[in-house]
Parts: sequence; structure tokens; C-alpha cells
Amino acid sequence: MKKFDLNIDRMLENWDAFHAIREIIANALDEQILTGTREIAISRDGDGQWRIRDFGRGLRHEHFTMNENQEKLDHPGLIGKFGVGLKDALATFDRLGIETRIRSKFCDVAFDRSEKHDFSDVITLHACISDPSDPAFVGTEFILKGCSIEDIEKAKRLFLRFSGEERLEETQYGQVLRKAGKVSFIYINGIRVAEEENFLFSYNITSLTAAIKKALNRERTNVGRVAYSDRVKSILLASSSKAVAKALVDDLGNFGGGTLHDEMKWTDVSVHASKITNALGNVLFLTDEEIMNAPRFVEEARASGRQIITIPSTVKEKLSGQVDMEGNTIQDLGNFVSERNDCFEFKFVPPEKLVQAERSVFNMTGRLADLIGGLPSRVQSVKISETMRPETGSFSEACGLWTGMEIIIKRSELASVESYASTLLHEIAHARSGETDITIGFEHELTSLLGMVASKVLRRASADTQLLQEPTKARTPEIRAASRQPQAASRDPAPAKKAGFWARLLGNPSR
Repeated sequence: MKKFDLNIDRMLENWDAFHAIREIIANALDEQILTGTREIAISRDGDGQWRIRDFGRGLRHEHFTMNENQEKLDHPGLIGKFGVGLKDALATFDRLGIETRIRSKFCDVAFDRSEKHDFSDVITLHACISDPSDPAFVGTEFILKGCSIEDIEKAKRLFLRFSGEERLEETQYGQVLRKAGKVSFIYINGIRVAEEENFLFSYNITSLTAAIKKALNRERTNVGRVAYSDRVKSILLASSSKAVAKALVDDLGNFGGGTLHDEMKWTDVSVHASKITNALGNVLFLTDEEIMNAPRFVEEARASGRQIITIPSTVKEKLSGQVDMEGNTIQDLGNFVSERNDCFEFKFVPPEKLVQAERSVFNMTGRLADLIGGLPSRVQSVKISETMRPETGSFSEACGLWTGMEIIIKRSELASVESYASTLLHEIAHARSGETDITIGFEHELTSLLGMVASKVLRRASADTQLLQEPTKARTPEIRAASRQPQAASRDPAPAKKAGFWARLLGNPSR
């Protein structure tokens, strides 16, 4: 037997048994990857000892020397690279009183604490190396006595291999994983380095950045988000699977409730996921404000089978004018309304199909036009429609429209003389001026019409005043009779006043 001084007294006081077991499992997994051999084995024998075995090349005494393993440094997919994990694990087992033995075809190894060579006052941990008990043994086996089932399970849960998390997509930067529980985990080459409370997915980073390499300490735990967030973002931006995109975009629906996962707070990730989802078709991206301001179009979209996806205004701005992965226009409210207008048809209602109250209001068209000198000669007709196109720059249906030949007014405007009169005069102003809304020419024409109506009101008022000042005998029998009638109190004087105003302004229909 020969003794190999590991030059260890006491170290890593904060490590528990599962930390040390993690290093043994990590080395076994690395050897499996390097040699392409069968899966590692973790088992418990009849004596209660735990055995962790790989089926690679076998441990040699040189492996107890602390150095960076060049073979591991050159391989991008391995977990360990530091060359210190084995000695850290052995030191922890020694401190915790866990008996450790190693078997390979090159040697059997046990451990004890003994005097350092030539320094009898210094006691260090030594590897006691003996000839192999089985020269035909394949791989390396660690035999641990004194650790619990919980220690083994806690160590295994630190590896993606044993986590139970499903791989959703693999990219050049790493993998997107469906998390197994409420907490998300960040893995680097299959070993857990951090936890995230508000991530939608777990991630296995396989392409390391300089920031990640710098942040990875010997313990490979508690790596901060600042080190890996850019790489997680790269993984998502490189993703193209429908499953990942759908989960991300569905999560956008939590924006209004303030429960959005952290990945979707990255605008470029939200935009990327939206583009993938848009390519699937039959969706409509809306902001909360658009849903509130355009309920009719939202209802129409849902009725046609579209999935409404709520997005923040910042994402809408980024998506505006872009196309998805297949070159399709992003389906936002503007595009939906444009498509609707392309196939829009008015639903005209003939006057005889109007109800009595609506027909009474519509029959005032001529007298209303007379207030401003009559309908312009270019107006061929005034029509009523159940449906209207949206107003320019808006997603609400217009109340009226001047087509260049006809004035079309939405049927709901016939609910009162006031609403119908205001829409009709507005469209007559368009017909007279030939100008669109928000133009100087239209504003001048509308101002002119207001003056005409005001002048007509004043003339009517003046005539009414003169009539009331005439002697009683000069009044018509109807007026004398009305003056003798007691005035009933009105519960709602406003309608009576409005009706009286329009009656005086438009004159007696029977005249």
C-alpha cells in the first residue's frame, strides 16, 4: 500500500454531504460523456452502502493531483473543469465521518488521516492506494458508508438528468425545459446553479458566456441572474417551437393582472414569441386599451374564431409594421379593421322598414337641411344603414359618411332628432366643402353652418316673441285655448324643452 498525501486538513465547512455526492456524480457523468459508455449507476447495497459507478476508463492515482483537466477544458459539454471537485468531496466526506472507498482496475483506494511526510506535527488526509482487487473491473466505483437516502436524493436533484424536467426545445445556446414544479431551475451543462421563482421555464445553458464562466465558483451554486440572463434570452430568441411560443404568448395575458413571468418582461422575447404565434394564424394581438375602445371588433374577431392575445403597448409598438417568421403581416387591430373594410358592405334600411319613431325623425331630413339652405346639389340621396365603417384613425364605427354622392347615416342616430341633426349637418358640411375631417376647409364650412342655424334660431325666437306680444283677439283660437290651459308640472322638463326647441326651429310640419 502506498499513501498519497492529499494535503487537506479541514476545508469547505459550509458543504453538506449532498454537495460532496454531487461532485462524485458530476465526475461520473463527465466520464460517461467523454467515453461514450453506458449510463452511470447509483445504487444501495445490502450493507446500506451507496455505490456510484461509471463505466469509463477507471481512476488512477494521478487523479488525486489538483489541476485543471485539459481534456475537460476542451470539451464544451462537460460539467466539471476545475480539477478540484474530487478533493473537495473527499475532504467533506472526511469531515462528516462518511467512510469512502474507491475501486478501479488500476487500484483500490481508502482514506485516513496521518502525519504529513517529514512533518510529524501536521496531520492531513491521505489516499491509501492498494493494488486492484479486480484488475478486470470496468470503470470507477465510489462506495460511501454513512450517508443517507436524503443526501443521495438531494444530490441527484441537482442534475438535469434526474430532475424529471421535460426538454421542450434545444437551441445552439441551450435547452428550454418544462419545469417540474413551481420553481424554475437554471442548469449549466446539466448541473443546477440557480433557482428562479418567477420564470416560466427552466433552462439548461450549454454555450457559456464570459460572464457565466467568471461567475461559476468551485461550489457552482448561487450564480446570480446577471451572469446568465443574456444567455437565457438568447435561448428564447433562438427558439422556434410552437409549444414554447404558445406558452410565452399565453403568459402575455397575465400582463393586465400583474402576474407576468419575468421572461415576458423582456420586450424582444415577447416580440419574438408573438411572431412565431402569428405564423400559426387565427390570432389577433390587442392592447388592453384597444379591447376597451373597440368592443365590437373584438366581438367580431372572437366570433370568427380568432384567439385574442393581450399584449403591452411596448410590444405593440415593436410589432407594428413587422412580419412573422413566414412573411405574414402581424395581425393587430389595424390590419383586422382593414381586412374587414375590404369586404365591408352597408346594410341599408329602406324608410318604410324603419319603426314609427325612427321614420318621424328621418322625415325631418328636408327641414333640417333647409336650416342651412337645403341639401347641396351634389347630394343624390340620404340613406340609413345598420352598419358603418370605422372612422378614420379610430376603431369605433362612424355615425355618418359622405361618399361623394350620398350621405349615409347609422341607424342608431335616429334615436333622437338631436343626434340625427348633428350627424346630418356634419356630413352636409363635408359635401359642401369637399374636405375631410380635421382640415381647415371643413372647419370653416362647419363654422358657417353653425352661424346659419344660429341665425335661423334667432329669427324664429324673434317671431315667437312678436306673436306673444299681439293682443289676445289677434291670436288664433288654438293659442287662446292654450293660454287658458293650466300648465302641468313636468317630471322631466329637458325632453319637453328640446322638443319645443326643435318644433320652433323646424316649424309646424303641417304648414
